[in-house]
Amino acid sequence: MSRSLTEISKSHEEYDPANAGFIERVFQVRRRELPVVGWSWLYIFSILSSYYVMRPIREQMGVSGGIENLPWLFTATLLAMILLNVPFGYLVKRLPRVRFIPITYRFFTANILLFALALHLVNKEQAVWIGRFFFVWLSVFNLFVVSIFWQTIVDVFSSEQGKRLFGFIAAGATIGAILGSAATALLARTVPTWGLLLGAALLLEVAVFSARRLSRVSDQLAHKPLSQSGEQPIGGSTFAGLMHVVRSPYLLNVSLFFLLFSITSTFLYFEQVSVAAKAFPDRGAQTSFFATVDLAVNVLTLLIQLFLTGRVVRLVGVGLALASLPLLSIVGFGVLVYAPTVVPVVAFQVLRRAGNFGIARPTREVLFTVLPREDRYKSKSVIDTVVYRLGDQAGAWSYALVGFLHWGASALPILAIPISAIWLVNAIWLGRRQEQMAANAPATTALSQGTPKVAAI
Repeated sequence: MSRSLTEISKSHEEYDPANAGFIERVFQVRRRELPVVGWSWLYIFSILSSYYVMRPIREQMGVSGGIENLPWLFTATLLAMILLNVPFGYLVKRLPRVRFIPITYRFFTANILLFALALHLVNKEQAVWIGRFFFVWLSVFNLFVVSIFWQTIVDVFSSEQGKRLFGFIAAGATIGAILGSAATALLARTVPTWGLLLGAALLLEVAVFSARRLSRVSDQLAHKPLSQSGEQPIGGSTFAGLMHVVRSPYLLNVSLFFLLFSITSTFLYFEQVSVAAKAFPDRGAQTSFFATVDLAVNVLTLLIQLFLTGRVVRLVGVGLALASLPLLSIVGFGVLVYAPTVVPVVAFQVLRRAGNFGIARPTREVLFTVLPREDRYKSKSVIDTVVYRLGDQAGAWSYALVGFLHWGASALPILAIPISAIWLVNAIWLGRRQEQMAANAPATTALSQGTPKVAAI
């Protein structure tokens, strides 16, 4: 009989802290899980380093292109997401993950190199249009490459392991983000933008290598059935991801969680962009400001992920861990109603993003560990990209409507408070449902023989 990674690496009940090493005691990683966790770390580290080298560049380009144009850029991003999900679904259907992951990442690497060349050759006026295309492209890039990583991770680990390990694995992302944003903050005033992009492309190639190694060691360690191996195509329909989301109450509520998170994140994003445009007049200062905010977020996130995430999720459960972010949002937007200035906006942004990356993000990935393998890739891709960007659209055009109606600076925070309250109820329901599904299907771990059907979700 085939064994899961959970069974090989010891169950929670069999684990003996007295015989554990330092890493096992502090970070809750079992000895046999170390190779898989290590390659997972390098994989997400490379992706986030690459992204955070480019993120401050995107933010500066968004400001220089005019804040009034941002809603249109968000609309273009949504359309690009919808279009790219079709070929991605086809790749998932036809190819094993050890092939469709490198193809997808190298497509984005080629794009980075083209942007670097274009920015090196164009004049200042043309660079504004290149910047708008880059803003849309990086928004697509971020969700796709990170989503593919987590699709792989929830395919490798079980629900119990996810609660224990996803925060620690996400710390690799945070370390990569810290180094990426720190590099841009230090180099943005002296290194040309195209030079920073070349470094980002190289980091993405490291991610391809890590993904291949992760697939190999996870299959070897778990003795997975051939049908579950990274060497096997997932099959199914190209459009199965969307159809399963529509038919499943559980997936619909997961989609609602992402939608409400995205709407409120966009509200706060526009608040940050607005105060930055007023406070910092030149390109280098704006890029450095955004990079510094990213650095503060990632340092705080790292401390949470290394020492708190796994313990918090296992102590309070999935529901309350997910609910922490909407609770923080209710308080934060309440403060912005009365003080929409630089210090409160930046403080709220740092706390909220750190809470998301440190607690909510690793926890929401646990939601996918109880799904069939096809949904871990296809439905998750739809939710991570299209649904997420639908939330961006709602948030972006709400901002445009508020400006058109001249409702004032407090309108968006006021609107965000009841949205966050609905989000809070949704988070608690999802946590309870995930726990029920995990308890009622103990044999359906990420690496065991069977998976539940969508009809049972």
